[in-house]
Amino acid sequence: MARAEPRKGALGVTKKRIRSFDPVAAGNARVLILGSMPGERSLAAAEYYAHPRNAFWKIMQNVVGVDAEAAYEKRLRSLTARGIALWDVLHSCHRKGSLDAAIQSGSAKVNDFDAFFRRCPGIGVVLFNGATSERYYKRYVLPQVRNGKIAHIRVPSTSPAHAAMSLAQKIKAWRSGIGAVRQTAARGRAKF
Repeated sequence: MARAEPRKGALGVTKKRIRSFDPVAAGNARVLILGSMPGERSLAAAEYYAHPRNAFWKIMQNVVGVDAEAAYEKRLRSLTARGIALWDVLHSCHRKGSLDAAIQSGSAKVNDFDAFFRRCPGIGVVLFNGATSERYYKRYVLPQVRNGKIAHIRVPSTSPAHAAMSLAQKIKAWRSGIGAVRQTAARGRAKF
C-alpha cells in the first residue's frame, strides 16, 4: 500500500515521497475512476476516499447503488462487481498536506497504465475525479497508452476542497458522466 520515503531536499530538509495505493480492479473492469493522489486521511487509513467529508462514496451510492455505509471492503467489492475500477494517476510525489495544488512540481511519477490496461483490457471509459487527475493523465499517460479506444470524461472532484459545487450538483454531474459511460457501452466500447 502507500508508503512514505524520506529524502533530503534543498537546505537538508527531509521530504517524504508519498505513494498511492494499488489499483482496485477485477479483470472484467469496464470503467476506471482515476483520482490524482490519496489525501492524508486516505493514506493514514489505507483506504480510497477515507476523508469523512469526501463525497465519493455518497456519490457512488446515489449513482450506482454502492452502500456508502458498508464496510470498506464491501464497498470495493460492490464497485468491482459493477465493473468499476479505482486508481490514481500518480504513483508517487512530494506533497505537503492533502491538496492537489501542493504537489511539488517535478516530483510526480505516474502509475504503470500499460500494465494496468493489459490486466484490464475491457476498460472502455476513464472517469477523472477532478481536473488534476485529468491533467496529469493527459500530460504523462495518454501519450504512452497504446489503447486508443478508451473514452475520457472529467467529472467534478469529490474532494471537500472542491466546495464550489454542492453534493446535489456533484451527484448530477457524476450521473451525467455515468450516463456517458452507458452511452459508450451501448456503442459496444464498454459494458456497464
